[in-house]
Parts: sequence; C-alpha cells; structure tokens
Amino acid sequence: MKKPDKRWTIRLGALALSAVLLGTGAALAAGGDQSDPLVTLSYLNQTALPQIIKQVEDKTAAKQKELEQNLTDQINQYKQQAGQGTSGGSASYTLVSMTKGQVMSLGVGCELLLRVGSATVKANTSPALIDLSSGGTVGSGTSLTKNHLYMATIADRTLTASADAKLLVRGSYSIA
Repeated sequence: MKKPDKRWTIRLGALALSAVLLGTGAALAAGGDQSDPLVTLSYLNQTALPQIIKQVEDKTAAKQKELEQNLTDQINQYKQQAGQGTSGGSASYTLVSMTKGQVMSLGVGCELLLRVGSATVKANTSPALIDLSSGGTVGSGTSLTKNHLYMATIADRTLTASADAKLLVRGSYSIA
C-alpha cells in the first residue's frame, strides 16, 4: 500500500486553517466596530434603558415644578386683581375659622353667620350690625347669637372672637 502524500495533508490543513480564519474574520466584522458597535440586549436592559428612564423622569419633574409655579403665580395674580390678598370677598358664603382674640374687619354689605364659638361686635356708631334673622339691630359690645344672619351696613365694623369660632361670611372682610 501506498502512503498518502504529505503535501495533500499540508494543503488540506492549510485550507482548513484558511476557512477558520475567514470565518473568524467574518464573525468579527459582523460584531461591529468603533463607528458601528454591536449592541446586546443586556446592555440595553441594564445600562441604556435605565439612563433614558432617569432622564425622562428628571425632565418630567422639572416641567411639573414649572407648571405648578405658573399656576401658583396666576392664582396669586388673580387674587391681587380681585383685591382679596389676605381678605375675602365672594358671592357665596365662605367658612372662616377664627381663634380667640383674632379680629375681623367687615366691609359694607358683608354678611356673616356665627356657627360655632362666640364673637363680639365693635363699632364707633350705632347700630353696629343689622340682625337679619330677627329684623333688629345689634349694638357695639354685643355678643352675636349663633345661627343668626348679620349684615354690616356701615364701614369700620369689627368682630372679635371671644373663643375659637367658625363663621359663614359673604362679602368683603379681612382678618388680623
């Protein structure tokens, strides 16, 4: 029997080595390079996606703060234009809480109804208030009766809380 020629073995080995090198080169070329890298799913899930979510959350929070500030500014501007500031004035009744010793200045036409607590009216002239419930008047230094509707018909009328009080108020007033 004849021995196989060593040249064919060397040629076959060289061909196999060339095929392996070409396959490796093709795989490396498909993997990307500096200008066009290959991105893996784990990179997207662990690095890129959390960074994008954080950027979106930061921008959303900043925009929300800006919108809240704009809304607050517009509300304050509206209150100043309406002349409310720290005082009230409305076509409907507003629940107002006063602590003992607080003083409420009443505007002309202001209506109030004492619901809880006690309060005393003060005025330089008589009558201090009109009691719309009974049809009478209230003099200076008089305590208000609960659930009676009162109206200030003259300027410079004040109401002092003798104890913590809750009132329904309609019209212009300010609390000091």
